[in-house]
Amino acid sequence: MILYIAEKPSLGRAIADVLPKPHKKGDGHIMAANGDCVSWCIGHLLEQAEPDSYDAAYKSWKFEHLPIIPDKWKMKPKPKTRSQLTVLRGLVKQATQLVNAGDPDREGQLLVDEVIAHLGVKGDKLNQTQRLLISDLNPQAVRRALGQMRSNREFIPLSTSALARSRADWLYGMNMTRAYTLQGRKVGYQGVLSVGRVQTPLLGLVVRRDEEIDNFVSKSFYEVLANLTTEKNEAFTAKWQPSEACQPYMDEEGRVLSKGLAQNVASRISDKPAEVTQVIAKDKQQNAPLPYSLSSLQIDAAKRYGMSAKEVLDTCQTLYERHKLITYPRSDSRYLPAEQFAQAPQVIDSVLSGAGELVEKSDKPDPKIKSKAWNDSKVDAHHAIIPTEKRANISSLSAREKQIYLQVARQYLAQFYPPYRYSETQVDVLIQGGHFKTKAKQERSLGWKQLFARNHAGNAKGASTGNSADSSKEDDDESQQKLPALKKGQSLHSGIGELIEKQTQAPKHFTDATLLGAMTGINRYVTDPEIRKILKDTDGLGTEATRAGIIELLFKRTFLSRQGKTIIATEVGRGLINSLPLSATTPDMTALWESNLDAISRKEAKYQSFMTPLIDSLSHLITQAGSQLPTALKGVQAPKNSFKKRRYTKKKAKS
Repeated sequence: MILYIAEKPSLGRAIADVLPKPHKKGDGHIMAANGDCVSWCIGHLLEQAEPDSYDAAYKSWKFEHLPIIPDKWKMKPKPKTRSQLTVLRGLVKQATQLVNAGDPDREGQLLVDEVIAHLGVKGDKLNQTQRLLISDLNPQAVRRALGQMRSNREFIPLSTSALARSRADWLYGMNMTRAYTLQGRKVGYQGVLSVGRVQTPLLGLVVRRDEEIDNFVSKSFYEVLANLTTEKNEAFTAKWQPSEACQPYMDEEGRVLSKGLAQNVASRISDKPAEVTQVIAKDKQQNAPLPYSLSSLQIDAAKRYGMSAKEVLDTCQTLYERHKLITYPRSDSRYLPAEQFAQAPQVIDSVLSGAGELVEKSDKPDPKIKSKAWNDSKVDAHHAIIPTEKRANISSLSAREKQIYLQVARQYLAQFYPPYRYSETQVDVLIQGGHFKTKAKQERSLGWKQLFARNHAGNAKGASTGNSADSSKEDDDESQQKLPALKKGQSLHSGIGELIEKQTQAPKHFTDATLLGAMTGINRYVTDPEIRKILKDTDGLGTEATRAGIIELLFKRTFLSRQGKTIIATEVGRGLINSLPLSATTPDMTALWESNLDAISRKEAKYQSFMTPLIDSLSHLITQAGSQLPTALKGVQAPKNSFKKRRYTKKKAKS
């Protein structure tokens, strides 16, 4: 008997649907006509044991116990799902072949592996266990996946990485929470001060941004525009480019702070001859944005529809499990396996028959175009989120489901359009020894951009380009003017120089979109230059599966609150961050952890090389906590719903 162990019932039913019929439904399993069986977990069936399982004395929170570090780790069945673990125990004994059918990610791998280990599977039965990777619950996709099973042993590093993450989170969260809660009581704070290796640095980002805004003092800066005309009286403007000699009068962002200097330039260029010193015209193109990962979809949906990260994830889960309209949503990849390109015509047909509105007033997608999205080297256990081959009945979807489905489908269709093509011209002008510059942009062919609503600047709305550094508004405005035909050496006339006074703006409060953007590109917020060198641009804080839950957790624990679309830290949140050592509140340490965990999953690092330094640093942090009181929390009232007990097992969020 082959026993397929799925992560949850919906996936189990999808596997059973393609096995020989008739089926016999039993308690927590489905038996196929050929004798094979499908069963399932219900999320994690096991959880990390509480500290008092290691020593009854740990039931009381005392500083002298810390840090608590188990010699031998214990897992315990979760009380609510113990009966399903019993079902699996019996089926595993009967089975001659096991198949891990957890979700195609780090957590899904561990979730089933830990059950197999807990049930004592060893020897050939363990070595011959297969891995089934399903990212689309429609029957044809499940059948394809069944024909492409791999040895579960290939995924040991992925499981080890997830295990290291789980244990590290338990060690750090439990010990640091106990330490700071106990210290908090000494200054009169009566709530639990929850500290986590991801949630706390994330809270730190918000607190520091809020404080930066509170302490911000606006200052004036100055720009100079030259109003230029050709001999044919064709007009355009160019902006002054301050020279190195102006550096003492500029801030670190290159803005001129001296009004007198700018006034002098404006006066000097008024009613003077000018000369074109350089004309650079380039034909450029921009490829279609890649299909979505979960985070990129959450960011776009937050910008376009004001949806929270959790709302997007929950909607995706429904589209994946109930409607079977999109592939596995908890993906951190924006690429697709090359073999999937063969299904493109069917997927396109399904999208257009169910959501033809996407291509109204546009050319039809060309299934022969193969974008850079198809790249096996960038696909591991899971691929980008795309529509399935199932035709969507749009009228049966909720408003949110429709929005997310259309967003995913549009991003997929964009892969089958040519690049957006345009020409860009940059003109440099010399006036009285001062350098001025202007740009102009002319569209040649919309390509994929015709699928997206466009704003006045010609940028696609709702298309995730993957670029965090978009052109500034000034550059966009500058590029909108139409330039006359100009050539190097051409004489111009500079009219009255225009002095423009502007004010520096405070940074903006975080929103769901920008906070998710910070989590996915955490490299920008790491303070230690040595750690920043190690990290890749794509290294993030948390994982695709956990980010929405972490943000929601900070709201639930009243560390964060919402004011419209903005996210701000509460008094408790600020007090906690200002009581902790800097290393616990910046993303440096946890970003490095994530990088190391990723290295374990790719066989580039060992479990012990990650855990040993972690335990050493934890001992130092606990000593540090005991040496100072969290005075920033003095006089701060704990929220009424402050919880009394904290469980430290990090669970994968479920819809």
